[in-house]
Amino acid sequence: MKITVLREAAEGERRVAATPETVKKFISLGADLAVESGAGLSASIADADYEAAGATVGPRESVVKDAGIVLGVQGPDPEVLTGAAPGALVVAGLNPFGERARVDAYAGAGVEALAMEFMPRITRAQSMDILSSQSNLAGYKAVLDAAAEYGRAFPMMMTAAGTISAARVFVMGVGVAGLQAIATARRLGAQVSATDVRAATKEQIESLGAKAIFVEKVAGIEGEGTGGYATEMSDEYKTAQAELVSSHIAKQDIVITTALIPGRPAPRLISDAQLQTMRPGSVIVDLAVEQGGNVEGAVAGEIVERHGVKIVGHRNVPSRLAADASALFSRNLYNFLSAFWDAETKQPVLPDDDEIVKGVRLTRGGKVVNERLIG
Repeated sequence: MKITVLREAAEGERRVAATPETVKKFISLGADLAVESGAGLSASIADADYEAAGATVGPRESVVKDAGIVLGVQGPDPEVLTGAAPGALVVAGLNPFGERARVDAYAGAGVEALAMEFMPRITRAQSMDILSSQSNLAGYKAVLDAAAEYGRAFPMMMTAAGTISAARVFVMGVGVAGLQAIATARRLGAQVSATDVRAATKEQIESLGAKAIFVEKVAGIEGEGTGGYATEMSDEYKTAQAELVSSHIAKQDIVITTALIPGRPAPRLISDAQLQTMRPGSVIVDLAVEQGGNVEGAVAGEIVERHGVKIVGHRNVPSRLAADASALFSRNLYNFLSAFWDAETKQPVLPDDDEIVKGVRLTRGGKVVNERLIG
């Protein structure tokens, strides 16, 4: 089985889908690894490092030829796959809702597309979950990006010249990214608070030493939505939450928003009117900016200023930590494929009735087969 690792073509994408570590692991399973020249350079991995690990390095056409598996961070253009083996597996983050035409093209090309972001949120799949591994880094980086834009120190400092108060950080949305943001801001010495529509997250917030800010007397989500995500809330809850946020946000120095709903635009958490209540020099980092943004006025790929408040809207935040993000992403891919690896045939066998396989498989036999796309 030939496994090919492509150089990412998307603008600003610095990650790579395999590292020398995972190349060695795949080879130990009996696979042949081929890596496109320059694939790892932006993640600080030289072609020579891949060759030392046992991979063949070459131009795209040669590494794709006869490939049975193509690994990517973001999905490759279907025409790039010309020359791959019939029915080849394409394993990557494929953005199925946002790139539906590309999914259809994969079906037309006869490849089996496996979307890693559709990985079920179950215990058996935790080590394969690219959303969790990349969100963890995004939450960390969001705090660093906020600190870089904030014109003051994070921790309280008692000096001979007087005391500097600790920065007040408010995290909105307490998934993997939000929890890491809380932990990182706490390590930097900030006074941290956080909120979420899921009541079950209150204990998680408090366990990290942050203050939980929750709507009272209006029911939120006791558990979680599909896949561990929040679901759409009632109008009554939205109104109560907006009032709570308005009173709390005016006192904050830094706000980090992380709220996403799969397959839908990001929920609006902060309005322009609420921005006006914040102190000049405050900073907001919107981690949902590529899905429409949690903050009114946020612009994907830019840092903008409204009413004296900086709104940070970096795209592809995990890619800003390319080396570590690549290491985790590539392990997710290896953990997935190795879990289904057949030692005799030296290739993965994906059972139709397996929960993980049904979750990630988008196309097969020339058709789109995933229930989330054909419902």
